[in-house]
Amino acid sequence: MAEGRQGRSPILEASMTQGERVTVQINPRRRLPDFLQSVNLKYVKLGYHYLITHLLTLLFIPLLLAIGLEAGRMGPEDLWQLWENLQFNLVSVITCSALLVFVATVYFMSRPRPVFLVDFACHLPDEKLQVPVQLFMERTRMSGFFDEKSVEFQKKILERSGLGSKTYLPAAMHALPPCPSMKAAREEAELVMFGCLDELFEKTKIKPKDVGVLVVNCSLFNPTPSLSGMIVNKYKMRGNIRTYNLGGMGCSAGVIAIDLAKDMLQVHGNTYAIVVSTENITQNWYFGNRRSMLLPNCLFRVGGAAILLSNKRKDAGRSKYKLNHVVRTHKGADDKCYSCVYQEQDEQGNMGVALSKDLMAIAGETLKANITTLGPLVLPLSEQLLFFSTLVARKVLNMRVKPYIPDFKLAFDHFCIHAGGRAVIDELEKNLQLTPEHCEPSRMTLHRFGNTSSSSIWYELAYMEAKGRMRRGNRVWQIAFGSGFKCNSAVWQALRNIKPTQQSPWAHCIDEYPQHLEEIQHIN
Repeated sequence: MAEGRQGRSPILEASMTQGERVTVQINPRRRLPDFLQSVNLKYVKLGYHYLITHLLTLLFIPLLLAIGLEAGRMGPEDLWQLWENLQFNLVSVITCSALLVFVATVYFMSRPRPVFLVDFACHLPDEKLQVPVQLFMERTRMSGFFDEKSVEFQKKILERSGLGSKTYLPAAMHALPPCPSMKAAREEAELVMFGCLDELFEKTKIKPKDVGVLVVNCSLFNPTPSLSGMIVNKYKMRGNIRTYNLGGMGCSAGVIAIDLAKDMLQVHGNTYAIVVSTENITQNWYFGNRRSMLLPNCLFRVGGAAILLSNKRKDAGRSKYKLNHVVRTHKGADDKCYSCVYQEQDEQGNMGVALSKDLMAIAGETLKANITTLGPLVLPLSEQLLFFSTLVARKVLNMRVKPYIPDFKLAFDHFCIHAGGRAVIDELEKNLQLTPEHCEPSRMTLHRFGNTSSSSIWYELAYMEAKGRMRRGNRVWQIAFGSGFKCNSAVWQALRNIKPTQQSPWAHCIDEYPQHLEEIQHIN
């Protein structure tokens, strides 16, 4: 009987006491739906997030309704009785009010000063300094410093790097043969830093003498006088300006410089701070054949940024962003982490920076430590509860459940991932479960400008502004990695809608982007 009904609706056969068979056909249309297929779990999680986020509001509304109903039942006599009771307790009322005012005053005076990002500027080098891949390979071969295997290795790296054909190298690297020197390195530094600062002063309309704090970071070029001294001399800044020069701290030094400037603005009120982030290519080109040292030649390019910070409350109206958090993680106590990005000489005495094969694994572990600290500061309560419950289930109850990865997309609207290379961006996109749209600014910055070290996160922020995506209230997460090994995060919040300007480094080419990413949808 079952064979004759193959392909039809399921049949239930039951035996009766008389031996006769009764068939009961179940109508599949009346079955309970499969909720795992009919309900998108993403929306269930989103609903849970909104419920937990607004839990206090939902609990407070019934309390207000109850108070309102009770007040509506009170007559004139009840109100008069309440007033008489308050008169008899006037001393208590005055004492409580004075105590409340005192506590509120102490609270507001002890709060840290807000730090505003008034504006920033990124350096756009001259077109004559552009280095297409074909030109790069041609000059590499003609220089005579590299053997054939090293030339082919650099070619393969460039083909997979994600860099486009319009990145920039300094003038000394365009010469045949290349002619790095202290003079050429100084010229590169001046061109980048002064270019950024000229644009920044023009944008913000402040005078160099108004600046009270100056922080400059450049990892591999630290001349005497310092880079900060060069800026003070160029712009004739005031004699009591507090200057700092950060060296050897890698691509994450830009966030460290922001953190230092923030701390200085907490101490010195009513002033401005400028941060200049750059790297110098001229004196740090590698002319040997060790593969681990050839990678920086292929990835690093000319770039720099200048950022104006203020603790003046009057600047809140014209500022672009407010600094919410800075979280720094240092893994230098571990020998493997400490040496994964290491400047040294090769067997022939050529100076260079060696990148370890364990770099990506170390970066992942350092990122995990950084977001463990950052998470409680930025994640909504719903994500923190899910993470905590999973942690308790795994560590306390010894349950075999997968570790919960918090959804940072609920905490941030935009991501500025250090454009250190395609592998770095791919790894963060995977580990943080980001979408191609979130990683678009990083990939496009890598394509257009290459790895500009600590300034890359500012080119990415400029990309989002040029696309018109930054809206008031949007939160931005800047993530950077650096030698040591370090992972540093800065969290900004947009104070207004930011319109594209012609002074952006992307203004001349923003319509050409995104490139090579068909799945990305333009967000305007």
